[in-house]
Amino acid sequence: MAAELGTDVRYIKGIGEQRAKALGKLEIRTLRDLISYFPRAYEDRSVLREIRDLRDGEAACVSAMVAAPPTLSRIRKGLDLVKLRAVDATGVLDITYFNQSYLKDNLLPGETYLFYGKAEGAGGRKKMVNPVAEKEGAGLLCGRIVPIYALTAGVSQGLLIKSIVQGLAACRDLLPDPLPDEVRQAHDLCHIGYAYDHIHFPESEETLSIARRRLVFEELFLLTLGLGKLRSRRSQAAAQPCGADIGDFYDTLPFALTGAQRRAIGEILEDMKAPRPMNRLVQGDVGSGKTMVAAAALLTAARSGLQAALMAPTSILAEQHYKGLGPLLESLGVRCALLTGATPAKTRRSILEQLRDGSIQVVIGTHALISEDVVYRDLGLVVTDEQHRFGVDQRSALSEKGRVGETQPHLLVMSATPIPRTLALIIYGDLDVSVIDQLPPGRQHISTSAVDGSYRPRIYEFLRKEIQAGRQAYIICPMVDQEEGAGDERKAVTEYAVQLQEEVFPQWKVAFVHGKMKPKEKEAVMAAFSAGESQILVSTTVVEVGVDVPNASVIVIENAERFGLSQLHQLRGRVGRGSHKSYCILISDNENEETRERLRVMTRTGDGFQIAEEDLRLRGPGDFFGRRQHGLPAMKMADLSCDMALLKEAQTAARRLLAEDPELAEPRHRLTRKRMAELFDEAAGALN
Repeated sequence: MAAELGTDVRYIKGIGEQRAKALGKLEIRTLRDLISYFPRAYEDRSVLREIRDLRDGEAACVSAMVAAPPTLSRIRKGLDLVKLRAVDATGVLDITYFNQSYLKDNLLPGETYLFYGKAEGAGGRKKMVNPVAEKEGAGLLCGRIVPIYALTAGVSQGLLIKSIVQGLAACRDLLPDPLPDEVRQAHDLCHIGYAYDHIHFPESEETLSIARRRLVFEELFLLTLGLGKLRSRRSQAAAQPCGADIGDFYDTLPFALTGAQRRAIGEILEDMKAPRPMNRLVQGDVGSGKTMVAAAALLTAARSGLQAALMAPTSILAEQHYKGLGPLLESLGVRCALLTGATPAKTRRSILEQLRDGSIQVVIGTHALISEDVVYRDLGLVVTDEQHRFGVDQRSALSEKGRVGETQPHLLVMSATPIPRTLALIIYGDLDVSVIDQLPPGRQHISTSAVDGSYRPRIYEFLRKEIQAGRQAYIICPMVDQEEGAGDERKAVTEYAVQLQEEVFPQWKVAFVHGKMKPKEKEAVMAAFSAGESQILVSTTVVEVGVDVPNASVIVIENAERFGLSQLHQLRGRVGRGSHKSYCILISDNENEETRERLRVMTRTGDGFQIAEEDLRLRGPGDFFGRRQHGLPAMKMADLSCDMALLKEAQTAARRLLAEDPELAEPRHRLTRKRMAELFDEAAGALN
């Protein structure tokens, strides 16, 4: 009997409690999760070779008979070997398995098996180590195009493949198709059942391509529909229009704004004039001047008789914004305040009272701005900085503070993480996008080099010279302490800081900071570094945003291959903030050519948008920030580095459907509406 897609996997025939527990490690809990756990790659094991035709170093599939009972040898504790000999009419294949003692009794003499692995040796005598083995005729792991899935401890390819076979069998007659028939036919897309069968177990490259095209289209189609609904809902909401003369703002600044800054301000002010809420993303590279763009918006709201709030992800970043914006806005007649978790109780009570009566026009702070006891008289503009560091619910919580009946505040989102424009339109699909693609004159170029660990002594000597000249340095590590990755070569903050202090830089102060520390501890360490009380700061990526130390001239990033290009670019932006020549040194011993090419990109360009495009091309869009926090459905199939044509096709189809049936209320669109709502609900739920 067919099962519902929401059925717990343990109730699927052939899975049961134990297998379900293992699958849970991969977040596979329902039948839908199971059949939607798509392969990350495929291996063509459909072509069978004879033993004599196996080539040294090449992976291949061979049909051979086990010639004699396998032997088991225990070499030492923790290491045993199973050895066997398999033959066909053309030669002999010697096979060795490490630590798979159960195979001694599973591979029976006289039986024929398919073995898939990398061959070694020449002539009629070949070897394989740890090949996949399957009885001839089984047709799951060999003799076909085989899916390769991402795994975790306790979950094997064989377990996943068998589970997915069971899952597809359980729902084969019950898969609801969210694509309307007219859309599917107009775009020459296969039925949903065919797509799921052939994405997991394709008969050929052609059937895989047909299945993938259908599933990518569906994903992008439903995403576009959902974003269309969000935009439609937004256009129906109301906001208080803001229009005020801010000409003196430009006259007050001690420098001229770039053309890109002026363009972004123009787009924002145009939005704020409208009687519907602005929802705009301003993205710009490190140092591109987003804060001054935000200042123009804050001033406009205040002069229009409304309050404005700017929320930053850390106290340090909030304080930096307050130090930069407070005096500027106060000089233009706008009363400002800073509200963070560290604000003294008496000061906090006074600020809350003045927010209630409206005498504070602009408040800058952390998530303290959305505390239950914070009440605004008339919040008309919400600005969030480093948007990807907030969950969508936090962004909404601040906006809710300004909701009066049907009226909502205007929303401005700032991000210093450059995102390819196409991806920005997907990730922030309910926002309009402004790009600041110019840097102010005089911004420092940061000299970047990528080297291996053998350069470390020379790097230490270079750091000594910089520190002797009065400069400071960051050293970034991928993890906090060695226990997380015992036995590997990754640098850990705690141990490395001690080593550097005791063995390399005993004459200077080496401090460290990481995400496991309490917020007050972190802020104290960073504040001391900012004040010049320590010369070297060893850190994880907690310094990626929110640290502005103009005296820091060098950043060394250990195990640089562990970071995405956009993250490396953000880290690099911690230096070059003052008048001193600055340097970024990427250290990696990884010899993979693709990894080396990624790091070479960093040495060739300082343009964050160009780097983001390369990051998208090399890594794909799956998880651009390392952690999904934007509140939209994750893309499991689409790859925007190569699916752009299909994206346009899906967007056109979705917009056409919404034009015909804006509420998707027609009976034939019921399944489309249901699946779209499920996807957006799942995404929101993942963030709460």
